[in-house]
Amino acid sequence: MNPTQQEDLLSTLKVRFEKFKQRHKNIDWLDVQKRLEGAPKKLQSLYEMEATGGEPDVVGRDSATGEYIFFDCAAESPSGRRSVCYDREGLESRKEHRPENTAVDMATAMGIELLTEEEYRQLQELGSFDLKTSSWVKTPAAIRKLGGALFCDRRYDHVFVYHNGAQSYYGARAFRGSLRV
Repeated sequence: MNPTQQEDLLSTLKVRFEKFKQRHKNIDWLDVQKRLEGAPKKLQSLYEMEATGGEPDVVGRDSATGEYIFFDCAAESPSGRRSVCYDREGLESRKEHRPENTAVDMATAMGIELLTEEEYRQLQELGSFDLKTSSWVKTPAAIRKLGGALFCDRRYDHVFVYHNGAQSYYGARAFRGSLRV
């Protein structure tokens, strides 16, 4: 990321931070910015989150580590991450019509984590997300071992958790990520 891209990203993040103050009460932007400027790899991850339509924003601070927590806060599942299987094993199990990528591989390449079901529910307490789309969430190993994967959405003012085969993919399903800085 060049200096102009970094400056543009920090500006975008600051505008979003100020617009959605209810997501991060008692957190000061200058403290977040200072932390970001000292963590170029994390800033690159946020750049990737932004570039793929995630609209990352601060949603909290870990009291034990002092890290700021960012989640993808786009109204709908990030558009640049849709039509992906859950993971590499799911992708390779498809005999035909394979998508280009997987949620787990993309998240790893971006340096972020898939939201857990608990984190997804925390996100939904900050607003109404995925009213028309859905998002893969980190799937427990026991479910994944049996070939399944979990995804979530919000319908009828309620958060639903569903299952699919990890090899499935849909045009309206992506994944949401988290990053600690």
